[in-house]
Amino acid sequence: MKRTQLAPRGPEFSRMVYGTWRLLDTKPSAQEINRRLNDCLELGITTIDTAEIYGLYEVEKLLGAALGLSPGLRDKLQIITKAGIYVPCAYHPDRRTAHYNATGPRLIKSLEKSLRFLGTDHVDLFLVHRPDWLTRAEDTAAGLNDLVRSGKVRAAGVSNYNVSQLDLLNTKMEQPLVTNQIEFHLLRPEPIHDGTLHQCENLGILPMAWSPLAGGRLFDPNNPAAARLATAAKNMSPRYHGATLEQLAYAWILAHPSHPLPVIGTNKLERLRSAAQADDIVLEREDWYGLWEAAQGRRIP
Repeated sequence: MKRTQLAPRGPEFSRMVYGTWRLLDTKPSAQEINRRLNDCLELGITTIDTAEIYGLYEVEKLLGAALGLSPGLRDKLQIITKAGIYVPCAYHPDRRTAHYNATGPRLIKSLEKSLRFLGTDHVDLFLVHRPDWLTRAEDTAAGLNDLVRSGKVRAAGVSNYNVSQLDLLNTKMEQPLVTNQIEFHLLRPEPIHDGTLHQCENLGILPMAWSPLAGGRLFDPNNPAAARLATAAKNMSPRYHGATLEQLAYAWILAHPSHPLPVIGTNKLERLRSAAQADDIVLEREDWYGLWEAAQGRRIP
């Protein structure tokens, strides 16, 4: 799989990223996760995306246990984690209400806990998971700047920020933000129109696309858009060596000129292999627009 640099001063990642949002769905052991990480490496997927809140604060601990089973495995991977969302749960029974907190001290505390859980002295990329409506940008930036300076974070970015939020935070950063991880897929093309992807192009940073398969809605037979996409993919498939709708959906994201990195959320090895093959698909222009048309149920304006 091809590799790419997120920004002029950013880390180099695999073009597709293994996401761990649903890692606990199958109740895997540390040994099973270790095998999956090694499978990712064999496919050229070297970048792993996680977050403090995933699995209600349990995923990072399991990942750390899995990494610890193979000395040297951590050094072959790039790790992304995120912080800033805090919810009531068994792990934090003292919390009354779900809330955001992107204050500098809170981000530092969360990242240091993530490092302990993951069993590493740094992460390659640290993201503010959601904009915090009650924190000034200079406060958030102070925490991120401190973490980058300390070497605990090699680069910083954001997730789910709009254009003005990213611009404001960037003005307070000593080292510019290197990405914005956003929801972007055939059923949510809004980042094409709301300026988010244009901003990434302008700044020379690569976005990341979470939920690239719309959380499975692309394959829901009761969803009219999914039915239209299934027909379109069937017609296009022979031009792309039998590519599936899933592979064409990844290729659709990869083809955008802002060069997004899809975050793959599957727990199945065969689907990881299928996703990795999508990196080689170069969609023809008319087919890219054809998939957009099928998803939207209308022609372009």
